[in-house]
Amino acid sequence: MHVGNARYLKPEDLPEAIPVFPLTGALLLPGGQLPLNIFEPRYLSMFDDALATHRLIGMVQPVFGADRVDDAATETPALCQVGCIGRITSFAETGDGRYIVSLTGVCRYRLLEEIGGDKSYRSFRIAPFITDLSARDDEQSVDREALLAAFKAYLDANKLEADWESVERASNATLVNSMAMMSPYGPAEKQALLEAPDLKTRAETLIAITEIVLARGYGDVDTMLQ
Repeated sequence: MHVGNARYLKPEDLPEAIPVFPLTGALLLPGGQLPLNIFEPRYLSMFDDALATHRLIGMVQPVFGADRVDDAATETPALCQVGCIGRITSFAETGDGRYIVSLTGVCRYRLLEEIGGDKSYRSFRIAPFITDLSARDDEQSVDREALLAAFKAYLDANKLEADWESVERASNATLVNSMAMMSPYGPAEKQALLEAPDLKTRAETLIAITEIVLARGYGDVDTMLQ
């Protein structure tokens, strides 16, 4: 995996532990781009430290659904076990104390154990999904025709348009991962797309979710599955 100015090819190319950024509804996939607006002091500190070292941040969702912690005051909510490592590939200061950051996905990871310390943000030891670092996804296994049909049906239902020339030029991996990241679905659906074992399964999951949304008549882009 070539991300920015770095190459990640084997476990040794990744740190044993990374800081994590819990964010509900955010989906980062290997090779994908995720823009972030950073303003909380603890996360400003986290990004400062990451920029000074390996430039890697672990995106992860807090636990949702019946197991969600609703206490907004908690500093350590339970987290989903699978997230995605992102490398800071774009960074700008706004002049009013915020950072505008773009993360590029490196690989997924599983949380192992939290590391204590004097930092205001949380860090964990991780087990990276090393297979994500290779380009061995079987793109030919993706049913591109079915994926595009579901995408077109969703656009039509919401009276939206797409740049079809760009869509046609995109590889299956780019198409599946971009559509998954841009999809307006809820935390559970985003986590299912993240945890899909391979590109084919992720595409099938995305098609199934889209078909369910259309079948239920939820044509509004702002509708989120829960």
